[in-house]
Amino acid sequence: MEFRGVMGGLYKISEWIMRLSVINLLWMLCSIPVFFFGFMGLVSPSPDGLKAMLPIIAVLTPFTLFPATSAMFAVARKWVTGEEDVPLLKTFFRGYKENYKQSMVGGIFFVIIFVIISVNYFFYLKQGSSLKLLAVLFIAFTVIIIISLFNFFSIMVHLHMKIFQILKNSILISIGNPINSIVLLLCNGAILYICVTKFNFFLVVFFMGSIMATFSFWQFNRSFTKLQIKQQELEEKELQKLEEAEAEDEANPDDAVEDETENRNSSVSLHKNDEKNRE
Repeated sequence: MEFRGVMGGLYKISEWIMRLSVINLLWMLCSIPVFFFGFMGLVSPSPDGLKAMLPIIAVLTPFTLFPATSAMFAVARKWVTGEEDVPLLKTFFRGYKENYKQSMVGGIFFVIIFVIISVNYFFYLKQGSSLKLLAVLFIAFTVIIIISLFNFFSIMVHLHMKIFQILKNSILISIGNPINSIVLLLCNGAILYICVTKFNFFLVVFFMGSIMATFSFWQFNRSFTKLQIKQQELEEKELQKLEEAEAEDEANPDDAVEDETENRNSSVSLHKNDEKNRE
């Protein structure tokens, strides 16, 4: 039975609420170790409680959070590309299984990069005023890596590439398309801020991850589609030029024969000159 009007709109809204909340819950369940130690660090009475948990979280993230996030992006890809009625559980765990290895390797790479950036940032922050400027540079690196992280998941679930190509293209897209990168960062930052500060527990548990994944893939797919259209237009122009050149050759066959004869004569004369020089 299909609802129309106000009832149809309410039904659509409730359906999307259900989809987003189910995927977000699955994402959190598959990432329980990371969220558990993160929560323990936040509620710890010690001021350095979260810092003490960071090494454990860094080790667990590539093996739990990254595969779960790739599965969530796989479902978001289905939604954005028009397959809204896909089975949620089956699609999520299929994406988890198919992308586990690549997401794990990518997770190790990004964790190492974040560790290197953090160590250098705090090191230069404690130095003199001239070296403190380098700390700002590492903040810029962090922004690029965060944007690349969203593009990494979108590329992995959308295109069949090797892990090195996915990592390279995620960074290149982030740097080469600054406007979309800024929009992606600001919108996801706004979603994160609202979920954490305004309705902290409810939105984080039921909607934060799935909304960010859906928006991130929508933004990526929009940019990727534009790039494909431009590439197709360039290919069509090149094909049109080739067709026009072939049509001109067919329309003027005598000129083509004369040009070919001149080329042959010139090559023969050069050959004779070479023989004379040898003699």
